[in-house]
Amino acid sequence: MSKTHTKLSVKEKVGYGLGDTASRFVWDMVGFWILIFYTDTFGISAAAAGTIMLIARFWDMLSDPLMGIIADRTNTRWGKFRPYLLWMAIPYSVLAVLAFTTPDFGPTGKVIYAGVTYLLLMTVFTAINLPYSSLGAVMTSDSYERAGLNSYRFGFAFTGQLIVTGLALYLAAYFGKGDMAKGYQYTMILFAIISFMLFMITFKTTRERVAPPPAQQKNLKEDIKNLLRNRPWVILFFVGVISFIMFSLQNLSIAFYFKYYVGQEQSVQLFNVIGTLALIAGIPFSKPLAKRFGKREVFIASSLISGLFFILLYIPGSDNLYGIYILNVLAKFTYAPAVPLLWTMLADTADYSEWKYHRRATGLVFSAATFAQKAGWGIGGALAGWLLAIFRFVPNVEQSETFMTGIKLMISVIPGILYMSCAVLLYFYAIDQKTCLEMEKDLEQRRSEA
Repeated sequence: MSKTHTKLSVKEKVGYGLGDTASRFVWDMVGFWILIFYTDTFGISAAAAGTIMLIARFWDMLSDPLMGIIADRTNTRWGKFRPYLLWMAIPYSVLAVLAFTTPDFGPTGKVIYAGVTYLLLMTVFTAINLPYSSLGAVMTSDSYERAGLNSYRFGFAFTGQLIVTGLALYLAAYFGKGDMAKGYQYTMILFAIISFMLFMITFKTTRERVAPPPAQQKNLKEDIKNLLRNRPWVILFFVGVISFIMFSLQNLSIAFYFKYYVGQEQSVQLFNVIGTLALIAGIPFSKPLAKRFGKREVFIASSLISGLFFILLYIPGSDNLYGIYILNVLAKFTYAPAVPLLWTMLADTADYSEWKYHRRATGLVFSAATFAQKAGWGIGGALAGWLLAIFRFVPNVEQSETFMTGIKLMISVIPGILYMSCAVLLYFYAIDQKTCLEMEKDLEQRRSEA
């Protein structure tokens, strides 16, 4: 077995996975709670909050590929990607706390403060999460070993999500003692400290093994040219954007759904906990299903079946919590196997570029993933804020029938249709099992000769 074709130890897989737990302590606070924090605690409108999230995406169009280019050209004794876990952990933690801090400003000052802190937090998220995601592609060149690694990653990621979605509101109430602004801030301080410690563990326990071809010269124009003609990468980019729009819209809407439609605000945490447990239960099926049927085929089936269950969430009435929970469990369990596959398939597209064009730009390839992630969350967040305004949402009052119908659509039919549409794009994804094996064999031969 070659050095790059390493079978990873459980210790290294766990260490890598804890890096996504670290990300989730901050990212899921943003993904699940920041919109209702902005409207009901911080004190800005849903439309303003949604617009902030969208504006940040225009900056991401520059910052994400720029970070990928910088990471690809980083050379340290720790590798190209690992050092950013060390360098960016503190800025990431500090900005997360600032984003959930409520200053004593007027309406305009609050909008500006929210915009600046959100933009800076997303920038630092790029600087730490893009290298972290890229790291998984260079720890081993074995595609199915990467699938196993990403199963560990998302098992630990959803453990972080479980804690954030299940405890954040309780912790905010406990720390705030009636002052939710203080409660959110103290909760974020706790999560930020944990995130920092976990990133340090990831840094210490992982290693980079796959490097660009030794003769490869730095040529940004050629890297970008290869990226844009890498058809599998282009397809996954759009799949990523659509997937994250879908989950951003639903995750940010669900708190409003339980508070105003179901009438049981705290029940949203049980809903999220049960859904996350279903995700954790479904993750281990990713690698065996991919080996049996192929990564693309599993992803297509997941998007169709899971999307259907999401659409069916429109049916249960406000008093039918069992129906709501059961459909959520079915949707999340059938969605789970596709989660590690998106990142594994992105690593395959980096191999594809090296195989096809004799150049490797792992950071630039994964900049698509972080940009798709943030673009999806931003567009989904903006869509959630604007739809709340369209459906006549007014904070902390009894809502209209128009709102009740709208919030049901926002957590069911709209995200379900979006996710099912990913199957259409994936039909044209060309890296099948046979191509993967051929790429691995050819690249291993080239690396051995080099």
